[in-house]
Amino acid sequence: MVEREISIDGRRIGPSHLPYVICEISANHNGSLERAIKMIEAAAETGADAIKIQTYTADSLTIECDRSEFQIKGGLWDGHSLHGLYRQASTPYEWHPALFKCARDLGATIFSTPFDESAVELLAHLCSPAYKIASFEAIDLPLIARVARQGKPMIISTGMASLGEIEEAVATSRSNGADGIALLHCVSSYPAPVEDLNLRTVPHLAEAFGVVSGLSDHTPGVAAAVASVALGGCVVEKHFTLSRADGGPDAAFSLEPREFKQLVANCRDAWKALGHVHYDLEGSEKASLVFRRSLYVVADVAAGEKLTERNVRSIRPGRGLSPKHIGNVIGRRAARDLQRGHPLAWTDLEERE
Repeated sequence: MVEREISIDGRRIGPSHLPYVICEISANHNGSLERAIKMIEAAAETGADAIKIQTYTADSLTIECDRSEFQIKGGLWDGHSLHGLYRQASTPYEWHPALFKCARDLGATIFSTPFDESAVELLAHLCSPAYKIASFEAIDLPLIARVARQGKPMIISTGMASLGEIEEAVATSRSNGADGIALLHCVSSYPAPVEDLNLRTVPHLAEAFGVVSGLSDHTPGVAAAVASVALGGCVVEKHFTLSRADGGPDAAFSLEPREFKQLVANCRDAWKALGHVHYDLEGSEKASLVFRRSLYVVADVAAGEKLTERNVRSIRPGRGLSPKHIGNVIGRRAARDLQRGHPLAWTDLEERE
């Protein structure tokens, strides 16, 4: 099966369309509904195609436990317990109606990443136009099946997943009725080192699974996201914050509003620049033709005088004979007086002796 185009909220996504840029609010609301709403308002102004949140509780992801495997050691969240981090980062269920309403009042598409059945039910009640599966849940086939049965488009991040695990996720989504699938290449480290990205995986996902592909990007800056579009990626997801200085669980690898707006513009420019294999003269080039090199008389030549490398050269502009004819010009005699600065033409030359 080939699904090289999907549609979310009426927006068509695929190689023939501008890249679909998702603004991920994630945990950067810092526990404030007011801030979350401000983030949605700011996200809508960036020109992003969609705004995304995450729908979970700490108890839907893990349990509160003192065992060492429930503690985070090293990295951005060093010293947190899993339960404590997720409790801090979660977007309360009771906020969801207000957040969805805020985005829709602004004319923006909004959807979410559910992490359990209760989250799927909440998002279905809110008529979410699409669903995201996080990298860490890409192996949770029962969750994927539950989401797919909503009959909406699904975007699945593939961080840490093997080809076989991705194949299982795609097959589960299709067999349970997902209305199109996009696979996002992802490196599940926070922030992700650019050298670990292996962006050539983006087009391979599309080819291997017959889907729309793209990048869920946790690197600093915008270079990786733009490069993924240049390689054929159709979807870009990037985390967003009002200000990295405000802190927050994901702030270190999130873009501020001005940066995100630039990301959207750069991704669209990269897509426009791709075009197709083409060697004909473009309209914008025509005015430059005159400035190519050609053969010009560079010292006065009397009628009957021989043309030499002293009085004929290849220079700009381009109104004379092509430089490739220089071998057929040198040694010929001038058919008339030729002044310095004259573009050389065949009619300026006597027939060969």
